Amino acid sequence: MTTNGQAYVYIGLAGETAPGRPIKSGFYRMAVGGDRWELMTQGLPEAPAIRGIATHPEQAGTVYVGTQRGPYRSTDHGEHWERVGIADHGLPVWSLTFDPRDADVLYAGYENCEIFRSDDGGEHWRELPVTVRFPEVTVAPGANPAKRVLELAVNPLDSDEIYGAIEVGGVIRSLDGGEHWDNVSHGQYLNDDTVDMHGVLVARWRPGMVFAISRAGLFSSTDRGEHWASARLEALNVKGQTYCRDIREVPGDPKTIWVAAGANFQSDVGALFRSGDGGATWAKIDMGVKPETTMFALAFDPREPRRMYCATTVGEVFASEDGGENWQAIVTGLAPISKGGHYRNLMVASATV
Repeated sequence: MTTNGQAYVYIGLAGETAPGRPIKSGFYRMAVGGDRWELMTQGLPEAPAIRGIATHPEQAGTVYVGTQRGPYRSTDHGEHWERVGIADHGLPVWSLTFDPRDADVLYAGYENCEIFRSDDGGEHWRELPVTVRFPEVTVAPGANPAKRVLELAVNPLDSDEIYGAIEVGGVIRSLDGGEHWDNVSHGQYLNDDTVDMHGVLVARWRPGMVFAISRAGLFSSTDRGEHWASARLEALNVKGQTYCRDIREVPGDPKTIWVAAGANFQSDVGALFRSGDGGATWAKIDMGVKPETTMFALAFDPREPRRMYCATTVGEVFASEDGGENWQAIVTGLAPISKGGHYRNLMVASATV
C-alpha cells in the first residue's frame, strides 16, 4: 500500500482482559524501511482490540480492521476510521478476508461462529447461514466456550470453496459460497487440543490441498478437508506437540509456506517453520535472534516477497529483507508490556500495491 511511493506495514494489538493481565491495544503502522511504529486510532472505538486486518488488494490506502465493536474501514492508510454499515450482533470481529478472485467480496468472522459477507466492498453485508455447531469443547476448566472464527480462507481457484478455523471447534467448510457449511474436522475429538484451530490455508499449487493449524500442531488434507494428517513439526512442548498460530504462503511462490509457532500460548519459545516443497517437509528456522515468547503472526510484502515480518505475543516484531535468512527487531513506538504479560492477539498485515 503506497502514498507517493510510500508503503506501510500494519499491526493490530488486542489486549488480554482476564483479571490481573495488562490490556494493550490499538492499530499501529510503520513505513516500510522505517524503525518506528505510529499509533493510529482516530475514529476507532476506545481501546480498540484489533484482532483482524485486511488490506484492499486493489485500492491503495484502504484498510479494514476487526474490533470488539465490529469492523471499521480507513481509506487513508489508517489516518481516519469509520465503522462499516453492518447490522451485526455486537460481538467481536476476529477475522477479515477478501475473496482472492473478486476484491468486491469481503468476509468477516465473529464470535459464536458467525460469518458475514459483503459483495460490494464492505458497503452492504448479510449474515451467512452458518448452522454448524460443536460439542462443548474447551481448552481448560472455566475456559470461554465461544466459537471464534479466527481465520477464513477462500480457495484462490474457486470462490465457492471457503474454510473457517474455529477456536474452539474445528474446521468448517462451504462449497457453495457460504450458503451451507459442514464440520470437516474428521473426528479429531480425541482431546480438546486438535479442535482448537487457529488458522487455515488453501494451497494454490495443488487442488484439494488444505492446511490447518492448531494448538496441537499443523495438519494437512489432500481432499478439501475430508481427512487430515499431522505434518509432524518438530515438537516444542512436553506433550510432543507444537503450538501453531499463523500460516502463510510466500506471494508468487505457493510451494514456500511459513508457520509461526511456539511451545504454548504463553511460553519462552518462539519459532518459525518453513517448507519449500508445498508442505511435504518442514524445517525450524534459525532466526539469528531469540524471540522471548511464542511467535504469533506472519506477513509478506506482496510487491517484494522477500521482505517479511513476524511478531510474538509480547509485542516483539521482527523484519527480514532476504526471505527470512536474517532478522532484526523493530519495536520502537509500540505500547510497552510488562514481563510476564502478553497480548491476547497480535496481527501483522503487510502493505499492498
